[in-house]
Amino acid sequence: MNNDMRETLLYFSLKYVGDFRKIYRALEEKESVDTALFEQLKRGMKASYLTVVDEQYPARLKEIYDPPFVLYYYGDVSLLSRDRMFSVVGSRHPNAYGAKMAKLYTHVLVENGYGIVSGMAYGIDSMAHNEAMHSGGVTIAVLGSGIDEVYPAAHRSLYQQLMRTQLVISEYPGMTKPQKVYFKNRNRLITGLGDQLLVVQAQLKSGTMVSVGHALEQGKDVYAIPGRVNEDPPGTNYLISQGAICASSCDILLDE
Repeated sequence: MNNDMRETLLYFSLKYVGDFRKIYRALEEKESVDTALFEQLKRGMKASYLTVVDEQYPARLKEIYDPPFVLYYYGDVSLLSRDRMFSVVGSRHPNAYGAKMAKLYTHVLVENGYGIVSGMAYGIDSMAHNEAMHSGGVTIAVLGSGIDEVYPAAHRSLYQQLMRTQLVISEYPGMTKPQKVYFKNRNRLITGLGDQLLVVQAQLKSGTMVSVGHALEQGKDVYAIPGRVNEDPPGTNYLISQGAICASSCDILLDE
C-alpha cells in the first residue's frame, strides 16, 4: 500500500466532499496537496476510512462505475468483504403488506446465511436493517449523507446501533448534508455491495428504481416481490413484467 497515495486520496476526498469527478480531475491534473489545509480538514475527522488502494477495500466496489476513492465508516469493516450479501430496497412508505414481506424475506435470508445491505432510509430500508439484527445476522447501512450526519434524524438510535454492532459507510465525509444526488450515488453502492437485489415494494418513479438500474448495470440478478393488484404500489409487478425474477416465495431467493 502506498501511504502517500492513501493520504492524497483522503485529502482530495475531504477537500471536494467525496465528489468523484472533482477528485478524479484533481488526480489527473496532479493537483498539489495543501499541507496546512489538509491538517485543518483532518482535525474534524471522527470516522475511520478506507481508500481504493487499501487491501481491505471491497473488491465488489472496484467492479462498479466510479468506485469511491475513499469510504468513511464506523463498525465492522470486515463486512465489506463478506460473502453472501443481499441488497434489500423498497418504498419509504410501505403499506402493512410491504412491511410484513420486508421482515419475512429478510429473516429468511439471514437464517440462510446472507448479510443484508440497505440505505437506512424510512420504510423498507430500516425494516431490513432491524430485522437482520433481530434475526442475529449482519447488515451494512450505506448513507446518502456524510458519515457523521444522521439522516433521517429520527433514525439516530438505529444509526448508533449499526455503528456499534454492524457497519455504517459513506463516501461523504463528516457532517456533509444530504442532497438528492447523493442518494442516487449511494444507491450504486447498495447494489454494488450485494450479490443480488431484492425489491420489496416500490412506486414506478422512485429511488428504488434507480437502484434497479444500478443493479442491472452491474450484472446483478433483480428479484421483486409481487404486489396485490389494485392494493399495492405497482413497481414490483412492473419489474416482473420487464424480466425481474418473481420472488413469489422466499425459497425462490435461495434457489438461484
